[in-house]
Amino acid sequence: MEFIVLRKINKNLEDQAQAYFLDRFIANADPAWPQGTLSDLGTVVGGGTPSKKHPEYYSEHGIPWITPKDLSVDKSKFISHGENDISDIGFSNSSATKMPEGTVLFSSRAPIGYIAIASNVVTTNQGFKSVIPNTNVGTAFMYFFLKQALPTIEGMASGSTFKEISGSGMKSVPAVIPDNETLRMFSEFCKPLFEQQAMLEAENRRLSGIRDALLPKLMSGEIDVSSIDF
Repeated sequence: MEFIVLRKINKNLEDQAQAYFLDRFIANADPAWPQGTLSDLGTVVGGGTPSKKHPEYYSEHGIPWITPKDLSVDKSKFISHGENDISDIGFSNSSATKMPEGTVLFSSRAPIGYIAIASNVVTTNQGFKSVIPNTNVGTAFMYFFLKQALPTIEGMASGSTFKEISGSGMKSVPAVIPDNETLRMFSEFCKPLFEQQAMLEAENRRLSGIRDALLPKLMSGEIDVSSIDF
């Protein structure tokens, strides 16, 4: 029951922020706002994969390194680590780029459109075209912008084996450029909602960890609950 309650609260917070975004920036967009592209709103960053032939390029406790698979397994809005970290030497010998907290990670192939927010400095493999939002734009706007622009981005993708959006394609995604005051107000509205969502996700992970640790012991009989009066 606890998990369901947390998810419902989280979804309600998400719905509030998304409704504000759609109302202010889509349904009632100011006609005076200029047309531009995604590159006017933030910096598009790719990733890289250190050679798997060098085990020393990977580390249990190194630089967080995210792959699309990580986002497919963990559906959380915020991400701090993936299944693997890379070492300093692995980072130096790859095209991976360190991106700051608040970067919006966007998978660019297989599939296009997994979206998450970096909760600390991260790197990714080449399956991402992530966006570091300009300071005046903010993470919240960029997050919802990419969610809203997903059909457009998918339509701009190319490839015979699987569709992929290139770095240049990502930079050229059409965008309306809102004024700074409207962006600031949206960021301020979303800040406490995002903070609460991050806390709820952390609590969900904590509870999941307890469940995953206890369940095998209960199933094996290592922990006996037969004498407990429910």
